[in-house]
Amino acid sequence: MRPVLKLYRGYANDQELIIMGHVFKPTNKADYNFQKKNFKNAKSIIKLFQIKTKANEDVYLEINGELIHSKTLEDGYFKFCVPLKKDSNFGWIKYSVYIKHEEKIIRSSSSYIKPTPGKFGFISDIDDTFLISHTRNPLKKIYVLLFKNVYSRKVFEDVVDHYKVLQSAGRDNKEEENAFFYVSSSEWNLYGLITQFAEIHELPKAVLLLKKIKTSLTQLFFTGRGSHNHKFEKIKHILEFYPDLKYVLLGDDSQQDPYLYESICKIFPLHIKAVYIRQVGNSKKSKTKKVLENISSLDVATCYFKSSQEAIQHSKEIGLID
Repeated sequence: MRPVLKLYRGYANDQELIIMGHVFKPTNKADYNFQKKNFKNAKSIIKLFQIKTKANEDVYLEINGELIHSKTLEDGYFKFCVPLKKDSNFGWIKYSVYIKHEEKIIRSSSSYIKPTPGKFGFISDIDDTFLISHTRNPLKKIYVLLFKNVYSRKVFEDVVDHYKVLQSAGRDNKEEENAFFYVSSSEWNLYGLITQFAEIHELPKAVLLLKKIKTSLTQLFFTGRGSHNHKFEKIKHILEFYPDLKYVLLGDDSQQDPYLYESICKIFPLHIKAVYIRQVGNSKKSKTKKVLENISSLDVATCYFKSSQEAIQHSKEIGLID
């Protein structure tokens, strides 16, 4: 059996490229099959939380004719932050990484985005922002994760339409796309599920920034829970990495998004164009309304909405989209 090399989408600006991935110990367990149903789907999900990572594994990045060597961290995670020679290539660009096992090369490819110069960047939560996840009901959330495959999972009505028009917001050339980042408290274990779901529903291709991987079955029952500080740090990093963009933050009121976004707006008062918060329950929360009022006082447009049609209309009213 051979080790498993898993790559994630990366991102770049004019000076630096960031590439991420994991190396897992050899296993005879099949990769997650997103078409399986019911108990077969549950079995596949459980396998995702039984993986074992490889620490200090040699990893090689091939980029622009160069070979860069690094090693995995204690949890099998690797992250290349390397200088990027200035060039004219923009959009999604392919890259390749490999590891060695018994003199054999194990290679994998993915892509990174270097956004074409534009006005806006978009940072979105996942669970209960566009993917219906029942975060407020932990038992139902686990049931849906285990027994509903990727084709059975649902998006909120009209959310895809909103994200698609945002993808070309501020662009004269509609072929050029804005950068999207999906930042979530879901773990790297669920990367494949999320990317497949986004592709099926034709959501914008995005860089995913997720929570530290879990390698114990018991941790499955706490997926997406706990501290959300990592989301704040990752959003802060994106804004610092692309300082010339105006950002739109999209989340929901089921957990901490309003409070996280309020903190971001306070630190980056000139960087945020708008904040969108989805109302998940039957009524709007007074605490969320108060937070959004405070954000609005910083000259940031806010929208607390139940239907994505409300969000689309708001985007038109503030001149974000045509």
